Amino acid sequence: MAISNFIPTIWSENLYTELNKKYIGVANCNREFEGEIRQKGDRVNICGVGSVSVFDYTKDTDMTTPQVLSDSIKTLLINQAKGFNFQIDDIDSAQATPKLMNAAMKVAANALANTADSYIYSLYTEALSTNTVTNDAVTASNIVSEIIKARTKLYSNNVTDSNDIVVEVTPEIAELILNAKIDLSTENSSALESGLLGRIGGCKIYVTSNIKTVMNEDDILYHKCFVRTKRAIAYAEQLSEICAYRPEKRFADAVKGLHLYGAKVVYPSELVLLDVALQ
Repeated sequence: MAISNFIPTIWSENLYTELNKKYIGVANCNREFEGEIRQKGDRVNICGVGSVSVFDYTKDTDMTTPQVLSDSIKTLLINQAKGFNFQIDDIDSAQATPKLMNAAMKVAANALANTADSYIYSLYTEALSTNTVTNDAVTASNIVSEIIKARTKLYSNNVTDSNDIVVEVTPEIAELILNAKIDLSTENSSALESGLLGRIGGCKIYVTSNIKTVMNEDDILYHKCFVRTKRAIAYAEQLSEICAYRPEKRFADAVKGLHLYGAKVVYPSELVLLDVALQ
């Protein structure tokens, strides 16, 4: 693919498409917000509405003055800036145009998605202490009960729809779930979702290697798994730059891009940290 045929808008859309296919942590975030992202340090406004009061209604009696709803605005800081820059030699390009460039962009999307997902899971430090389920000897016989405990914490925080709850675990914890020999109910419509194992108690189970593992002072390795709603964490992103150029000292086409994003725990009561270690 010659540089003269490079259309940034099309390649940006292609990269976004590939990113969305690869995301797991990001895909389970709330991604609808105000604001334009142009550079690192920009801010995105997240608007919220206060609770609605419910009252007893009496027939043929005037209602009280309508409640004035309070609103709130939280700020999401775009504090992550990741770039990529690769080239394809003219000889290679001539033999594979445009397939080689397509393949390279898919590899770039995979790397960007893994980096963004890893950032999402680094937010485990923002989980409330009251919203933590800990077990330092988790096995195939008790892993499901620990997940149910985490789900119960969300229910206790007024999360009522299990279809809105996702469970994200490391490959090692996923192995325990599979060895538990339970029926992970699946839906054909969900079969193509990246990392999806199935459902437990109505909650979707995802497996990803981007979840953090941390060794404590007793040399016990804890897996910082998430059980959350899809609005618990807010995420915003922008591919602010993507362009093609000719490197001065090479006969090659090169592409470079800039991925800007940020994330914030905006509903901490809807994020449970499943902090578990293998027995």
